[in-house]
Amino acid sequence: MTRLSIFVDGNNMFYAQQKNGWFFDPRRVLEYFTKDSHITLVNAFWYTGLKDPQDQRGFRDALISLGYTVRTKILKEYYDDSSGRYSQKANLDIEIVVDMFNTVEQYNQVILFSGDGDFERAIELLRSKNTHITVVSTEGMIARELRNATDRYIDLNDIRDSIEKIDSP
Repeated sequence: MTRLSIFVDGNNMFYAQQKNGWFFDPRRVLEYFTKDSHITLVNAFWYTGLKDPQDQRGFRDALISLGYTVRTKILKEYYDDSSGRYSQKANLDIEIVVDMFNTVEQYNQVILFSGDGDFERAIELLRSKNTHITVVSTEGMIARELRNATDRYIDLNDIRDSIEKIDSP
């Protein structure tokens, strides 16, 4: 039996989806990765940065109702000396890794939606515990180190038909 945990780096995936020109449906993601009868979903986590505590309230409530555990952090503003611009980041990498290791006894397979190379070492350690790791991202946004560390890489565009958000008429 496959015991699956899904970890979605929401901010990273927002930019990947924006780059691709389409968005995925969190419900269809769960359905796609649990369609085989031998797969049991034990956890699904979604991580996202917020402008303020009420930001994305409806979306977060919808994720919770689908069964996701939602982790948030207020965005911080950073100044980039080279570009002279301000940017906002929440940086939830530590929260993702803590949840991965805090729940490691519950699963034997992980799906990580992120292209962030910072996860390379965590993925290597999980693999050493006989955990099968799949990373989902998109070309141009997946770090070479992360792609190299994982057991399997899936490009979002390869599963678009199964996970794309379809607007109701």
